[in-house]
Amino acid sequence: MPKPAVQRFDYELDKTVVHDDASWKERNQKQVDLSQHQPLFADLMGELAQLKKITSKNYHSIMRRYARQGLPWLSKSQLQVAYQEACDSGLLEFDKELKVRLQMKPVRSQAGVTVVTVLTKPYACPGKCIFCPTDVRMPKSYLHDEPGAQRAERYSFDPYKQTAGRIAALNKIGHPTDKIELLILGGTWSSYPRDYQEWFVKRCFDAMNASEDGTDVEFETLKEAQDYNETAKRRNVGLVVETRQDHIDADELRWMRYLGVTKVQVGIQSMDETVLALNKRGHDTQSTRDAFKLLRAGGFKIHGHWMPNLLGATPESDMADYDGLWDDIAVRPDELKIYPCMLVENAELYEYWQRGEYKPYSEEEVTDILVHCITKTPAYSRLTRVIRDIPTNNVVEGFTKANLRQLAEQKAGKLGLRPTDIRGREIRREQVDADSLQLLVETYETEGTTEHFLSFETGDQSDPKRRIAGFLRLSLPNKNEPTVLSELEDHAMIREVHVYGPALAFGVDGKGEAQHIGLGTRLIEKAVELSKAAGYGHIAVISAVGTRKYYAKHGFVKNDLYMTRKMAD
Repeated sequence: MPKPAVQRFDYELDKTVVHDDASWKERNQKQVDLSQHQPLFADLMGELAQLKKITSKNYHSIMRRYARQGLPWLSKSQLQVAYQEACDSGLLEFDKELKVRLQMKPVRSQAGVTVVTVLTKPYACPGKCIFCPTDVRMPKSYLHDEPGAQRAERYSFDPYKQTAGRIAALNKIGHPTDKIELLILGGTWSSYPRDYQEWFVKRCFDAMNASEDGTDVEFETLKEAQDYNETAKRRNVGLVVETRQDHIDADELRWMRYLGVTKVQVGIQSMDETVLALNKRGHDTQSTRDAFKLLRAGGFKIHGHWMPNLLGATPESDMADYDGLWDDIAVRPDELKIYPCMLVENAELYEYWQRGEYKPYSEEEVTDILVHCITKTPAYSRLTRVIRDIPTNNVVEGFTKANLRQLAEQKAGKLGLRPTDIRGREIRREQVDADSLQLLVETYETEGTTEHFLSFETGDQSDPKRRIAGFLRLSLPNKNEPTVLSELEDHAMIREVHVYGPALAFGVDGKGEAQHIGLGTRLIEKAVELSKAAGYGHIAVISAVGTRKYYAKHGFVKNDLYMTRKMAD
């Protein structure tokens, strides 16, 4: 594939909206001198270690008491740094369990990897959707006061600074950053110039490859940066972009694999043709079906976005539309974000509301829809989010609560229902005994493949309380259809291997946790067994750059865009 020349992309932003990075760090990351307070600090850590769970409420209560005794006030991020320094100096003995419990928002890395989110620069979007916010300071659909957007703006959308800054921030609040899923957001990725895309991804890799002292690293080519990352301290174990279904074809698949992409987010929004047309989405439902078929053929994990509360929809029609995502064999996404439409003033939909042609759902209506969704999602899919992180001051009318998932789960519980998706069943930090887990295989058809969802769980399919410790997505292409990418002729495809538990540094002991009891190996060998029985001569895996060494240990070799393994005779 021809490689565009690597170049820098410099552009000016309105200086009135760009925060000064140095002053921000001074306000938010200033370290506290505890040299005169070591005994008191040791007592504080001892008391925190006795807590089963460290919440903001009990932490602030304890911190206030120690502050009255003379200990300088420590934010949670400052506490993390101080604890690590105390352990390094020998004042305290390092406690891995305490380190995890001290984390701010520990759920961010309890799925086994740590997500680093970056935004592309503001750029024209080919879509004309009436529900989409328009903010000239941001990529299409993002608002400047969303948390991720604020970080991106602070770094002037520079990919290296965003990635390095986010890694540093996550480290400060106690999250390991050895295994990074890089999430690139911002409008329609495929509409950006390819030379910008390549430069952007390379600079993100440069930041992951940087030394511990923060010295800027810049490789000459993307391939050099990727090759280095295979053995770097901070490895990329997943690369995600978001794009539109009408931009996906075989050439786009090949390009995304060249960049190292493993997962693609696509805005389904609705599978109702009338709703799509009313909201000026710019494509039909068949475009979604065609795109998903191509993405599966390329081995990508498919992460859909679905939007209830659009113009022309009703709560009843939305629930029926949601069921259709799974009934339609051409859709069936691996992951899904549910983003109920939120009415903001800088979207064209606001004009419809002013004319009385649109009315947002109430909180009760949205909650009822979410109860339906979280209890009707197949066990092979994961609901990553169920609400958009739009600051409530932007919402003109309708629901504003950010914890609607929690409210929906509580309401479902009162009805005797439980979440059925992967996220609702993750084992997270629970200790597991490998011998007590059952290997389950759920098989379902899609347009062009037979999918096997292999999972290790704490009970069988009849157990509503079963927990999932790890899974693998095996895709068997229909042999009577042409191969989209020639490299994958006669290949079964592993589209994802994921074992749960907190993200741990490479080499750190995780005894008793799901990531460290050999589940990944057992899942891979079962996938090989099923593929061989189905008559395939090879099996491929859509490996991220940082997981190549892992798959090499299991007999896979790099074959241009994928890693492949030949079936033993």
